Amino acid sequence: MGKCEKRGRKWMAVCMTGLMILLLAACGNEETSKNLIPQEEENTRVINLFSPMEKIDPNAENVARSASDLSIAMAEKELGLTVAYKTYTAESYQDKTYDDVVLERVRNNMDDLYLLNPDTLLTLGTEGKLMDLSGLESAKNLRDIIKIANTVDGKLVAIPQEVVAYGLFVNKDMFDKYDLKLPETPEEFLECCQVFKEKGIETPIGANRWWLETFVLAQAYADLYNGGNTEAEIAALNSGETRYSDYMRPGFEFLKELMDKGYIDAKKASVSEAIEAERPDFMAQKTPIVMAYWGAANTETAYGKTDFEMQVIGFPTNRGQMPVMPMTGFGIGADAEHAEDAARLLDIIVSDKALQIYSETNRVISPSKNVSVECVPSLKPLNDRIEKEVYVLGSNASMKVEQWGNTCMIVRQLLEGASVDECMAEFDKLQDATLK
Repeated sequence: MGKCEKRGRKWMAVCMTGLMILLLAACGNEETSKNLIPQEEENTRVINLFSPMEKIDPNAENVARSASDLSIAMAEKELGLTVAYKTYTAESYQDKTYDDVVLERVRNNMDDLYLLNPDTLLTLGTEGKLMDLSGLESAKNLRDIIKIANTVDGKLVAIPQEVVAYGLFVNKDMFDKYDLKLPETPEEFLECCQVFKEKGIETPIGANRWWLETFVLAQAYADLYNGGNTEAEIAALNSGETRYSDYMRPGFEFLKELMDKGYIDAKKASVSEAIEAERPDFMAQKTPIVMAYWGAANTETAYGKTDFEMQVIGFPTNRGQMPVMPMTGFGIGADAEHAEDAARLLDIIVSDKALQIYSETNRVISPSKNVSVECVPSLKPLNDRIEKEVYVLGSNASMKVEQWGNTCMIVRQLLEGASVDECMAEFDKLQDATLK
């Protein structure tokens, strides 16, 4: 894997956290340790937090960082300790991705609290390297979706500050101009793309090399998560009775059709970073459709300030518009030096009181079933589906084969010219290797 891909992999991993998606560590000189509040006493207890939270521009406003700071400062004051950031930077670790580095640090007990992505969460949970957080008082208030997605071998190994939801960002004005209804099914989506193409829109869908898996995951698991038989279907996948490739094939065939018909520029997408490539055309109303995460609708540096009516809807499936929700969260090393203090700290950070502040500041979906905030109008269609518990999990620690990262990398192969059959063979190899 080359340096460019490594850096891109780090970007994708960080995007899934939903915390610092736009302003992450990409340039810094070395690993640094930053206290969130002044340390007045030399002997103050310190909790080490490893995360990708450094800002690209130190003078840029970072709402997500501010929201996190507020909740952590609350915990610091209550417990009389200090949180020190150990931040990831590409230059410090050269070709290693954030996930590569966090695996090493957890296995060697280098920190206490870690921000974990789905693949590392599953790996470390399976290895027994993460503390069981189910005994925390705040864990009682978590939505069921959080518990399901972050439980490994019966242990709750991570808790997020927000639920990240992905959807289609659409230019409603352009749909109205051509009398198009917002699509519900794959067939309707293809019809809309065809009309846009006929009207002279060269590429109806703006895409990048990280988030096209959302189309696939939505179609693959719409029935699994919404058909009333979720546990049994996952058990069959984990035993090998059924194949992941059978679930994935319709989504890959759909994505291949979008590419073949020119609705997605596969060549451009295969080398494009998230938001950077597709944002200019979307904002200039040259491209009517892009895909992104919930927080991008709140952020002016992404899609939070458009000159047209924007709506965020779910991905097209046989069950209608479907949000895709990957899960990440904070985990604590099972053998961390300050594990008990870290657990007390996390219990406050993800308490209803702290999450209310975080959610209101960041305008995001809370992991607590007791906390809700009013979303911006453009997000209402996506939020309505989520509130009705209609969604697909983009990552689920109860599945033995990690979904989000693996699907992304296999979609990358499709973009680079692999056939659907070749992509399905990759899923079969992953499943066989896992079952062995």
